[in-house]
Amino acid sequence: MGNLYRDILEAIPTAAIVVNEKLKVRYCNRAFRAYFGGRERGTLADAISCTEEEKCGEGVKCAYCTFREYFQEAVQSGKSSFRKLVFRRGKEALTLRIKVRPMGDGLFLGIADNAYETEIAREMSSAQDIQQRLLPAARSGAPYSFMYIPCREIGGDLPDVYEAAGATMGVLADVSGKGISAGMLSAFVRAGWDRSESSPARALLGLNAKFQELNLDERSYVTAVAVRIEREAHRLVYCAAGHNAPILLRRPQGIDEIVMSAPPVSTWMPDYRYEDAALPCERGDLLVLLTDGVTESRNARGEQFSLERVEEILRGAENAQRFIERLKASLKEFCGAFNDDITAIAFDI
Repeated sequence: MGNLYRDILEAIPTAAIVVNEKLKVRYCNRAFRAYFGGRERGTLADAISCTEEEKCGEGVKCAYCTFREYFQEAVQSGKSSFRKLVFRRGKEALTLRIKVRPMGDGLFLGIADNAYETEIAREMSSAQDIQQRLLPAARSGAPYSFMYIPCREIGGDLPDVYEAAGATMGVLADVSGKGISAGMLSAFVRAGWDRSESSPARALLGLNAKFQELNLDERSYVTAVAVRIEREAHRLVYCAAGHNAPILLRRPQGIDEIVMSAPPVSTWMPDYRYEDAALPCERGDLLVLLTDGVTESRNARGEQFSLERVEEILRGAENAQRFIERLKASLKEFCGAFNDDITAIAFDI
């Protein structure tokens, strides 16, 4: 192969392989090696990381190898051909579109034209699995319940619940954008949030300082709300940065309207000093944190779900779990599909 051909094939995201008439691999590009996990030269078995112990083409399973069979047919006919085949890699069964064409001098070029898209889909699935593992543990009988419904494979909301200094900490962040960029920014929030800090405001200050180091433009920002639930002291300490304020249902008085006007974590006001606020709470109260994806979800007529509907559901909820269950059901009935990430956490005080 000439250097020009090699340079071109090495640069493209499409998986490409070149074999000779004896099905010996002369070259496979970077995308092919990344997708199939094999080597640049050798046999077809080497190129696709085949685990068959016998020599390529002579093993018992080789007779059923559709990958080898397809290249064999193309070499014998000497013509361009195109076929879909199912390629197994471990436990995965992947459908590929492969085109083979003669290059002259006894060489044949094979192109798996959707391998790149399939690999991206696999990476997205892996990222989705990782993001799911970062969610709070869903334990039966826990003093909290939550829902997390990303509108795409990767979400930009980040709920978290943990213990610090003898109190329960709850955090809910919502980053700008959607999809992969939002997922990366939410991963930054997870890494940059100081779980050892018991003050919600100081934790937000620390996150804001780290955010400034990213040097992003004004289109990137993070809204967040954090609470510390001190059950023994009957007190809630909270701070919000451009986020929906917490909602507290007092028994039997009703819902406490909390208003906060602090800006998001962003480059807009880089030196803003977040401060904690506190509220008394009693046994039996319910505390809710939610993203604007909940209140601003729209139905087919363009109507928003609204904070009023959330509060109506909250008033009738016996506990955190029942609130989340009813909120999720009501949202799905109201909206059907979602255009934003939907996240809420509810705490039994």
